Amino acid sequence: MSETPSTTPSAAETGHGFELKKRKKWPWIAGGAIVVVGVVAAVTIPLLSPSASANNTAGATLYVATAEGNASEQALVNFVAANVAPKYGIKVEFKGLSDSNTINRAVSDGEVAATVYQHKLWLGQVLEANPDFKEEAATPVFRWGFGLWSDKYTDVSQIPDGGTISLYSDPANEAQGLWILDSAGLITLKPGTGKGTATQADIATNPKNLKFTLLDFAAQSRALPDLDAAVGYTEYYLAANIPIEKQIFAPQAPDEFAGQLTIGSNFTGSDNIKKLVAAFQDPAVQTFLATDPSVKSILLPLNQ
Repeated sequence: MSETPSTTPSAAETGHGFELKKRKKWPWIAGGAIVVVGVVAAVTIPLLSPSASANNTAGATLYVATAEGNASEQALVNFVAANVAPKYGIKVEFKGLSDSNTINRAVSDGEVAATVYQHKLWLGQVLEANPDFKEEAATPVFRWGFGLWSDKYTDVSQIPDGGTISLYSDPANEAQGLWILDSAGLITLKPGTGKGTATQADIATNPKNLKFTLLDFAAQSRALPDLDAAVGYTEYYLAANIPIEKQIFAPQAPDEFAGQLTIGSNFTGSDNIKKLVAAFQDPAVQTFLATDPSVKSILLPLNQ
């Protein structure tokens, strides 16, 4: 899956983090004018508007959006569409959209039914940056593969004194990275530190005098040979052709970092949305996550 308004992964990144802007105007795609987003939205979702949302229309197709190019999340939505949604009397399709603001605006306005690309902490950052968005996490669906990676060492104990470790440059995922390092015994966090709110100021002890560098999603995996270790999402490392064996520590992520089905708050009472939530809660979804090679190591079942 980012930033609060001060730290910014590129808007071109996919998955768990995107550029956030305070919405004084329409959200924009890097390198494009505001009017371009309006055209893109009109092309990608031509028939929907807040006043005639498919969410409130019996028999309408319910689009579940994630970032364009995210193959694992697309595979999940396509599985639900083909194998689960018919059991609940709804039609579901995948919709790829360009960036976080576009996805979340579309969910808030009812132009799409939901998204599955974000955890609660990232959603909180989105809503803080865009207070006019009306969204909420409806149900956890999966856990992202996330762990400590190294091109030089095969065990956490081998990381040297004074080593350099990369964390992600957005607050929510930096916090998750610090939680990983605490779990690995490389640092300790101050008592009472929240898993989703930890910052480097919350480090109580750092016995190996580790240094930290903040990088965005794709940059971190590219920089791995120059680092002693990095904490990041499995999908970015596999996409960079880094084998899973380079992941040297990966505990189960806390519930705070579970991927959520996010829906528009104005549509929680809709029969279509209630059925959509039930479809994503169906046990077949967890079986798919546990067994299907299209999401292996990237999207994990909630109990893994």
